[in-house]
Amino acid sequence: MHLGLIGGIGPAATVVYYQRLTSLVRSRGHRLELTIVHADVDELVRNNLADLRQEQAQAYAVLIDRLKAAGADCAAITSLGGHFCFAETEALSSLPLISGVAPLDAYFAEQGVKTIGLLGTEVVMRTKLYGQLNQTHAVAPDGNMQEVGTAYRNMAVRGDCAEEDRALFFEAGRRMVADQGADAVVLAGTDLNLAFDGHDPGYKVIDALDVHVALLADLATGKAALPHPTGGTQG
Repeated sequence: MHLGLIGGIGPAATVVYYQRLTSLVRSRGHRLELTIVHADVDELVRNNLADLRQEQAQAYAVLIDRLKAAGADCAAITSLGGHFCFAETEALSSLPLISGVAPLDAYFAEQGVKTIGLLGTEVVMRTKLYGQLNQTHAVAPDGNMQEVGTAYRNMAVRGDCAEEDRALFFEAGRRMVADQGADAVVLAGTDLNLAFDGHDPGYKVIDALDVHVALLADLATGKAALPHPTGGTQG
């Protein structure tokens, strides 16, 4: 199956998606069919902060049409923060849209994780992953959620992690584990690899990007089927 990724939001996350997808599909003995289009991270940030869901969905729809023209069979958004307008995008999409949020609840339950601590954009943390967690309880940084969200957003736009931001994220995670009962901290922002990769914060970490990548690899290698379309202009 030919995968289509909406990248650029931010660029560092796109690179990690590409690297991990390539590695996982190769390890299964398959060839990866993939096209990536570039979205504007500054436009996404503006629309996310202003909750302009329809405007961002329309921007995505143009890019999804490009993916379809390139031969892609489905599309995915390489940003959990960028999922804030998922329903609106799905309604406009000319391809099946593969959510990075939907598979997380079942994954956490399968791992025996009852309470998760969320790190990511302020919207992702405040809405507890857009209210899509039914089997798992979620907590967010207590007292400095806006500071954490702003630091994450700035890191994603820059494409690098400053040491003070890494310390902020690590401490926010530690407090969610120690004070709020989190069994694990979930990197619910696809650019958080910039802060956490190669470092041990001292608690269990789950990278939501890996769950999305595993689903996309299943589609690419025929282990999973496309979801039934729920709207838009499929076909």
